[in-house]
Amino acid sequence: MNNLAEMPLDSLLTTHPCVADFFGSLGLATANVPHPLATWLEQLPDEAFFDAGMEREQILTHIKRLIDEIQAMGEADNGQVGSLILIGGRDKSGVAENIQLNLRAGEIVCIVGPTGSGKSRLLGDIECLAQGDTPSGRRVLIDGRPPDDERRYTLDRKLVAQLSQNMNFVVDLSVREFIDMHARCRMVADPEAMTGQVIACANDLTGEKFTAEVSVTQLSGGQTRALMIADAALLSASPIVLIDEIENAGVDRKRALELLVTGEKIVLISTHDPLLALRGDRRIVIRNGGIAEIIVTSDLERRNLERIERLDATIMDIRDRLRRGLRIEEDILWTA
Repeated sequence: MNNLAEMPLDSLLTTHPCVADFFGSLGLATANVPHPLATWLEQLPDEAFFDAGMEREQILTHIKRLIDEIQAMGEADNGQVGSLILIGGRDKSGVAENIQLNLRAGEIVCIVGPTGSGKSRLLGDIECLAQGDTPSGRRVLIDGRPPDDERRYTLDRKLVAQLSQNMNFVVDLSVREFIDMHARCRMVADPEAMTGQVIACANDLTGEKFTAEVSVTQLSGGQTRALMIADAALLSASPIVLIDEIENAGVDRKRALELLVTGEKIVLISTHDPLLALRGDRRIVIRNGGIAEIIVTSDLERRNLERIERLDATIMDIRDRLRRGLRIEEDILWTA
């Protein structure tokens, strides 16, 4: 603690950008301060600490803890999950699922079934790394072993990132500020370049382009989903990504999946969309809250997917022309 207190503030902020963000959140100006941290804190008026709701010694303790936690995040072995094993539980009637599904990095698995069948429950079980303690009774193993409590309940090094149907921001930051903050927390070598890459990638995924300066609270549903997919693929340390329906979000679905698997993540998607379901390596069929069947995508289904994609491209073109105020008066050929 003494070494930290004696460190020049400008050097501290350069070495640990997270401290600058911390002081900024307290409303404390730190520009061009060459004095040691302890000296600078002693020179601050009492009103500054009253407004921050912290005493001088508390600030020192908090900075030390913040630096330690950020360093631990950088050293964490999150990206080394090779497999996830899902051990079946029971359906809504109590009938045993009798399955053991092994998912590996770089694989896309889709979850299909009628609305209300239990697709989101399955995603929820995986998200919390269930150990027989959810209504379904399912269990999840990471690399063949039950996860310890730290891996299950830690908030800063989660193994699983989940993108839900309805995602809303509660922080009033620009897109650039939001992604830059995440990049700095992840201690990437060049946060500014990574921020630009994530935003460019998000704009590549959505038909509704947005600038880096727009507030995240002003993004549409499709823009939000595209930003979170790009963030999960390029910046998130979580090796397992769960997506609850992206077909209605205005996102380039094919590009999104290619982006996610490039990062060697395990990807599970709940969907009603044949373009997504047939693009997965396997699909889990849910009935009455239970896993009824696991289907491996066949070569014939892959060929049919190509035909469906051509039909979808025609529909997307019509949709785009309608948005631009054009007429659809020609004979449309629906040949696949």
